[in-house]
Amino acid sequence: MNSGSSIAGQRANTGPKHSRARNRPRILSCGAVIIRDTPEGRRYLLLRAWGYWDFPKGCQEAGEQALQTALREVQEETALTHLDFRWGKHHSYDTAPYSQNKVARYFVAATDTERVELLPNPESGRIEHDQYAWFDYDQAMAKLTPRVQEVLRWAANVTGHI
Repeated sequence: MNSGSSIAGQRANTGPKHSRARNRPRILSCGAVIIRDTPEGRRYLLLRAWGYWDFPKGCQEAGEQALQTALREVQEETALTHLDFRWGKHHSYDTAPYSQNKVARYFVAATDTERVELLPNPESGRIEHDQYAWFDYDQAMAKLTPRVQEVLRWAANVTGHI
């Protein structure tokens, strides 16, 4: 697993499609795996957009540090503001590049807040996600794509859940 700026799961890319992606500048998207411990057990917050489930995240803006981006995106997408980075603010996981050389960097944080608001994007004015839910580990794994399943495994390992 990773921390810092190294890239997890990076594989050798071959062929013209991958060559073009490598020549594009890397786009950094930052977010957080949000955990809420309940009497029924640990729950992970997932958001759904375009039929895919993921953790709250979004593109880094000029001058932002990765954690600042993650905090801004979580607040913009969910209205959650009380986050506890008890596992470290400098501990993060980077995905392998995907979708035109984008890399997603995730932090892990806990919250006691159950209520989430799916808010409109401050720039576009549109709501980016059509659903949210708090899932247990197995339910979340069943909803996520393999790329994001790696992130969930990392977060569960970091937090001592698996």
